[in-house]
Order: sequence, then C-alpha cells, then structure tokens
Amino acid sequence: MVPVTLTEKAAQEVKRVLAESGMSSETALRVAVVGGGCSGFEYRLDFDSSPASEDDVVGDCLGVRVVVDRASVRFLQGTTIDYQDSLMQKGFVFHNPLAVKTCGCGTSFAVS
Repeated sequence: MVPVTLTEKAAQEVKRVLAESGMSSETALRVAVVGGGCSGFEYRLDFDSSPASEDDVVGDCLGVRVVVDRASVRFLQGTTIDYQDSLMQKGFVFHNPLAVKTCGCGTSFAVS
C-alpha cells in the first residue's frame, strides 16, 4: 500500500493533466522525497510511464495510479496530497504528519 493519499481535488487535477497531455492510461503519479531545499528534504511529483520496479510501492488512489520509491516511503507515511486553486495559491499541497518543520515554499520539510 502506498504511504500517501490524494484528496478528490488532487486526483481530479492529476487526471486532468494526464488527459490534456495525452499520456497513456498506464502512466502513474510518482511521489518522491529528495534531499535539498531550505529545510532538508523536498517533495517531488512526476509522471512515470513505466513504473513498478522492485524498488517501488504501487497503489491506486481514487483512480490514480501512485508510485513511491521505497527510500521515500518512510518520509511519506500518512501524507495527504491536496490541490488548491485560489487567489493566493495554486498547486499541490502536502500535509505530512511526520514533518516537524516546513518552509514557506510548501515543498521543503524536515523530520526528526
């Protein structure tokens, strides 16, 4: 089971981008954590047309195929990914219960 969930709004946005880009129905949303950013780690979202290596955790969330590499799993347990479209913010927002510090950019975080 993948360690992240998508809200309905996030799933709809991923599906919209996939459809508009003409990507295959096999394309997955890849969620990862990499070192960097002003708080130590950064979230990464990408599309992967050939997911599911032995180093990946694959699942489905509201009709979106989601892939997380095993190294990122421990940083993402319980994370919810939402999509916001307002005057002040437009984009994906991560709600990570493991993050003890986040940056104003919304993509950088630290864990204890």
